Amino acid sequence: MSRILLKAILGFLMRVLYRPKVEGLDAIPGSGPVILAGNHVTFVDSMFLSLVVERPVAFIGKDEYVTGTGVKGRLMAWFFTTVGMIPVDRDGGRGGVAALMTGRRILDEGRVFGIYPEGTRSPDGRLYRGRTGVSRLALMTGAPVVPFAMIGTDKVQPGGKGVPRISPVTIRFGAPLDFARYEGMDRDRYVLRAVTDEVMSEVMRLSGQEYVDMYATKAKAA
Repeated sequence: MSRILLKAILGFLMRVLYRPKVEGLDAIPGSGPVILAGNHVTFVDSMFLSLVVERPVAFIGKDEYVTGTGVKGRLMAWFFTTVGMIPVDRDGGRGGVAALMTGRRILDEGRVFGIYPEGTRSPDGRLYRGRTGVSRLALMTGAPVVPFAMIGTDKVQPGGKGVPRISPVTIRFGAPLDFARYEGMDRDRYVLRAVTDEVMSEVMRLSGQEYVDMYATKAKAA
C-alpha cells in the first residue's frame, strides 16, 4: 500500500511540476518478466522510471542509500525501498555477482527489472559502452529487453546533486528486443557483447546521445 500511495502522491506532483512526455509505454508487456534497460544521466532517473511505468519496477541500488542513520537516513531508506530499490553492496569482487543474481531472481518471479547497462551515471551526458550484465540476464531468463531513454533528467538534477530543478523531461521506450535466438549461449563472451551492443544501439537511437566506446567508470577515472 505504501508504494501505491507514494506513487500516487509523487506521480501527481511530477505531472504538475514536470509534465513529463512519455512515449512508447505500451511497449512494456503487461505481465511476465521484462528487463528495462536504459541510459543513466542523473540520480533521479530511477524515480521517474518507477513513477511512469504502471508495473512495479525493481532495480539495484547502493546499500548506503538505506543504511543511513537519523531521521534523514530512515526517510531515505523508506523512500528507496518503497519505489522498488533493492540494496546491494556493489563494492568488491562479489558486488557484480550479487547484483546479477538479484536481477535473475526478480525476473524468475515474473517481475520487471530496471537496469542501466553503463553501470554508473554518465559523467558528461554522453552514452557509454554497456556492460554485459543486461545480456547475461536476458539469455539466462529469456526475458525480453525493452530499451528506454531518459531525456532531460540531467537538467532536473545536474551532476546528480542539489535540489531538483523544474525542467522538461521525456521518457521514451522502444520495441521489446527478443534474444531467444541465443538461448543457451549466456557464457559466450562474443554473444554477450553483441547482445549488449544491440541494446545500447537502441538506447542511443532513442536518446539521441553521442556514443563513446569506453566504459563510463574509466572515463570518470580519467
